[in-house]
Amino acid sequence: MSLIGTLARAEAVVAGRAQPLATVRHRHLSRHPLVFVPLTTAGEVGAPLGALLGRDREAPSLLVVAQPRDRDLRFDFLAALATTVIAHMDRYADAVETEPATRNREESEVCADAPQIIVPNAAAADYVRLLGRSTRFRRTAEENPDEPYPVPSRVPLSGRWLTHYGERARTPGASLLLSMTELLSRHWATGQSNLEDQHLGALLGWIDPPEGMTGAEAARRAETGRGPDGLLLSPPAGPATDPAFDNTVLAPAMSRFDAARAAARAAGEEQSGAYRDSKPQIEQAMAHGRHRTAVAATSVAEAEVRALVESQLRPAWEDVWRGLDLLRALPEGGHVEERWKRDRWSYTGHRDRVRAGEPPQPKRDDAIAAAQKLMGRETAQVRLEAQEALDDPLVMAGRRLSGEAFAGEVTDVVMAYSEAKVPRPRPLVTVATADVPHFDADAKLYRALPGGKTQEARFVEWPSPGEVTVRLLNGMGRGKVPDEGSVPAAGDRVCWTLFEHAPRGGPELPDPEDTPWTHGGPPGTAAAPAAPAPDPVTVEDFL
Repeated sequence: MSLIGTLARAEAVVAGRAQPLATVRHRHLSRHPLVFVPLTTAGEVGAPLGALLGRDREAPSLLVVAQPRDRDLRFDFLAALATTVIAHMDRYADAVETEPATRNREESEVCADAPQIIVPNAAAADYVRLLGRSTRFRRTAEENPDEPYPVPSRVPLSGRWLTHYGERARTPGASLLLSMTELLSRHWATGQSNLEDQHLGALLGWIDPPEGMTGAEAARRAETGRGPDGLLLSPPAGPATDPAFDNTVLAPAMSRFDAARAAARAAGEEQSGAYRDSKPQIEQAMAHGRHRTAVAATSVAEAEVRALVESQLRPAWEDVWRGLDLLRALPEGGHVEERWKRDRWSYTGHRDRVRAGEPPQPKRDDAIAAAQKLMGRETAQVRLEAQEALDDPLVMAGRRLSGEAFAGEVTDVVMAYSEAKVPRPRPLVTVATADVPHFDADAKLYRALPGGKTQEARFVEWPSPGEVTVRLLNGMGRGKVPDEGSVPAAGDRVCWTLFEHAPRGGPELPDPEDTPWTHGGPPGTAAAPAAPAPDPVTVEDFL
């Protein structure tokens, strides 16, 4: 944590409510995101218990698995979930815009917008990845008629989309899949630990406490407050459940559902036997009545489980939308749209792979793919940190405090020229600053210019304590006289950074045929070591 973040947390404790870490919103928020609040069975992370999801705050879809140990009920849940996910993905697939050709890319089409998924916390984002991994390899009846447990074709398709979104969420600054707790924690500092911030209700208690309560009191109430029935007022925001709810309420309700299903099954067999054995009509009518009564009792027991699961999901659902309201009140940062365009390209690329009939993502990346992902994420992290500082003076203050930037007033400008055959302007600019930048001799500095351009300079000297002299290197046009506004004048306020504003990626990786044997070697050669055998498929691989 940065020093300014630590200071903000201390101020939050003193003030009794969260303190801002940003003045703008650093992530893109779709106008109609798909909010997904999952719930899993205690003791078995992969077994779904229920979910609330949808694009309409007032009309979410409720999916419930009344008995998670029942494979058929779990598959019904996955099929219903896949229907909503695929509909959300297809909604943006056909609206495209044309990107003009560049030196490195031909003219191409990119989706004009992309679907966004928002979950309550980081654990729910991990669960999205788990759902993708466990469903994208499921077999359908069309692929294998002898499959003992076939699923509809939309289930593995949704698994591929969830996997893509889960992987994209690991790229710093990406916004296709967002965790609400991480979003809020990026923009506000609370008086509790990062682990405690993963409870969405407690986090919102610090950011927007009820009237007459401090943030600490509101957070404590969200974490431990219980009603007359002994259940939490603000249950965990998924996918975990409250043990008290599991033991005292949910388990008995599931037992009643199991008993009702068993009675309905027995009554159905009795009814079938009465018709098969040509029993008297009065006995057939009685058997039919008992079966109808048992089926009705099963429906009542299932409705009870559904109502209980919804009672645990509804507070988290409302908290996610409440968090969206708080975030939408912040103006969007200047570079957010640029990062969202990268997300749109990511979505478009996966759409094209799906439409081309390519196979699902592998369970394990090869050496080159893993290295490419790592390099891309490292570059994205550096780029994100630079862009957030340029967009937000509060974030830039943290970089200045750490010695990575300095700001001040220009006190003197001396025109100088390079010693080349055609002299170019290289003015010396002296800045009075109270910051203490940590740079070495000949350190390179960067300043943002209007229009998104960057001007470079080089450190020259400290003419006196509290003053820095730098030499401008570019951004002044091609003539002997600098373009108007390209050289700061005395009295102007400027900010120089030691970090690049548009960092480049690392060195290019070799082609597969040029990969050294230490990283798998050229495919199909005798020199390449045998690839490790994949993990055996177990029941844990499938929900």
